[in-house]
Parts: sequence; C-alpha cells; structure tokens
Amino acid sequence: MKRTRIVRNVSLGVENLLLHKLRSFLTMLGVVFGVGSVVAMLSVGEGASQEALEQIRKLGSNNILISSIKPTEENANSTNPSFMSIYGLTYADQNRIDTGFRDIRRSVPVKAMRKDSRLGGRSLELRVVGTTSAWFDVVPRQVVAGRVLLPRDQTHRSPVAVLTEFGARKLLATEGTIGQSFRIGGDTFEIVGIVRSESGQAGSIQVPDQEVDVYIPIEVAQSYFGDVFTKRSSGTFIRERVELHQIIVEVDRTEAVEAVASGIGTMLKRFHKKADYIISIPLALLQEAEATKRRFNIVLGSIAGISLLVGGIGIMNIMLASVTERTREIGIRRAIGAKKMQILVQFLIETVVLSTVGGLIGLGIGVLIPFLITYFSGMPTVITLSGILLPISISLTIGLIFGIYPATRAAGVDPIVALRHE
Repeated sequence: MKRTRIVRNVSLGVENLLLHKLRSFLTMLGVVFGVGSVVAMLSVGEGASQEALEQIRKLGSNNILISSIKPTEENANSTNPSFMSIYGLTYADQNRIDTGFRDIRRSVPVKAMRKDSRLGGRSLELRVVGTTSAWFDVVPRQVVAGRVLLPRDQTHRSPVAVLTEFGARKLLATEGTIGQSFRIGGDTFEIVGIVRSESGQAGSIQVPDQEVDVYIPIEVAQSYFGDVFTKRSSGTFIRERVELHQIIVEVDRTEAVEAVASGIGTMLKRFHKKADYIISIPLALLQEAEATKRRFNIVLGSIAGISLLVGGIGIMNIMLASVTERTREIGIRRAIGAKKMQILVQFLIETVVLSTVGGLIGLGIGVLIPFLITYFSGMPTVITLSGILLPISISLTIGLIFGIYPATRAAGVDPIVALRHE
C-alpha cells in the first residue's frame, strides 16, 4: 500500500512537471551544467594528478637521487681554454654512502656523457650512461629484446651496450638487432639488449633515463672515456672533470628515506667545499603531489557546491511560483481530505524529480566531455566513482534543501483562502 502511494505521488509529480515542459527543462539546466562541469573537472584533474603521480612513482619511492651540478662561480671561467672545471660526485662519495648507512640496500653509480654513435651510414648522438647491472633494478624498464647489463659484463669489462628503443630504431633500422656491433666515439660495442625508456620530468626531478640513452658497464666507460670531458661548440671551449654524474641510492624502508637523505646531505657537506651536488627525494615529491591533489579536490568540491547552489536557487524559485499558480488546486485537495504532510511530500517529490533528472543528464554530459578531451587533445582523464557520486549526491541534497521551503509554504496554505483564490 505504501509503495503504491509513493509510485502514485511520483507519477503525479512527473505529470505536473510535464504540464510545463519548457519551464521544467530550463529549471533543470542549472543542475545539469553544475553536475556536468563538476564531473568533467574532477575527471580532468584526476587524470593530470595520476599522470604526475605515476611519473614520480617511476623514480622509485624508496630511491634518493644525488646529482652533480656545476657551481655557478665556475660557469664564468668555463670558456678559458686553460681552465678545467672540477666538480661533482666522486667514487669515494659512493663508497662512503655504501659503508656509512645501514638502511641502504644498494647504490648505483652513473657516469653520463654525450657521444656520437655510428652504424654503417647512420649516425646519432647518444647519451652514454656508464652504470652497473643494478641500474635496471632501481630504475625498472621493460626489456624489448635481448637482455640488460649483467655483473659479468662489469667483471670482464665487456664492451657491450643496451640501447633504448628510440636509439635502436634510429641506428639499426632494417639491420639485425641483438649481436650487432656499432661505434661509440672511436670504440666498438656489441648490442646485447634494447629497453623502453621513460624520459621526461616528474615535478622538479628529472627522470634518470632519456630516450637517447645507451647503457654500458661503468668500468668500460671509465676506461674508454675517462673522467675529463672536452666540448667545443660555437667558439666556446669547455673542459670538465666529473667522476660521477649521479648516484641513485635505494633505501630498505620507505620510512627511512628522508632520514637517510638528511644523513647523506650532512656527510657530503663535510667533503664538498662547494655546492656541486643536489639531493632529490621522489618520496617527498610524491607526498607533496598527493597533498596537492587533496587540496585540488577540495577546491573542485567547493566549485561544485557553488554551481549546484545556483541550480538549487532556480529550483526553489520555480517551485515558489508553482505554489502560487496551484493555490486553488491545493485548496481543493485539502478540502477533500488531503493532509498537510501529503501536500508537502507532493511538492518535495517534484523538486527531487527535477534535481535527479537534471543530475543524470548532467552526469551524461560530464562523462562525455572528458572522453572528447582525451580523444581530441590526448590529455589523460580519469572518471572515478567518487567523481560521479559526489555531484549526484550534492544535486539530490540541493533539491531537498531548496524544496523544503516551497513545500512547507504549499502545505501551510489555508484551504478556505485557497478555494477563493483565482
């Protein structure tokens, strides 16, 4: 019996709204645009946030990146042919890090330099990365073909190389891949593997790998290319001595990352008189990005409330006008036995129907907009369950809140006065 009454009241509410189709549609537009814009904004924000967080996670939440940087005072003298800039991390620094901290699982040395490579008639400038086999453990990348560097390559000082997919396509083209020999500078290397790189920037931290990388054992890099780098370009002459360009430290526990980074910073200050290194902590950047995401969602939620508030005011305005128009109808219903609660419920149902239908239409538009954004611009968008439930629940709440006053006013109409109303 109760269910039948509810169905009848809803049916009656829909019929009353359909008597003024255009007015009901225009009333819903505030809710439609409010819900649609909120769903679209949340999905775009979530997509951008997840992309940034994924880039940071690729750096490793347990990793600490220590990079050599050229001191500013040495930049002014770098064009002097007799001047050689000596700065950056050293092999001794890595040894101190390995032996001085118990929470460190391993450290990976990196020596990086730009060299021209050649295979047959094709040439390409590559970033040669001298490192150890542990690089591919702390910076995991998909192996496309062959293998990565192995400990035996370091022990035997084997002239082997692992190319990135980009470099392999540019150099190898239609040639064979694994086992092919090519030249880096004046030395010959054998290609033993191809990996996929993840170049780019994660917040303020540069991703360790680039799409033009070629990885060789660090012992081979030191033996073949040394620690002194000379570069001439556009009338400038640069000579630098850098032992290690980067050290990637992997910590045992996530909780210990910041403490270990602080300890490494203190230790390096004792042995480096100038600021020729920088310590980056992906975990801190990840935490900052997640906090920014939470703040961003709060801002979007506030915008949702404001936009849907406008829609709620529109609904209340129309329902108040509807009460005035239907005063005589209310009087007749009260005269034949309708209770105040029945009148109140009837008008509340109409406002809820308006806000619900408007919310569903807005939801459809809100889902379509991110799809179009991704399709035409390639920008990632992510529609989450909370991004759908939040605006829908707000629209229903707005409908109820702004429907209470018109419904109460309708229920409070005096039947005798209502019957006299023209």
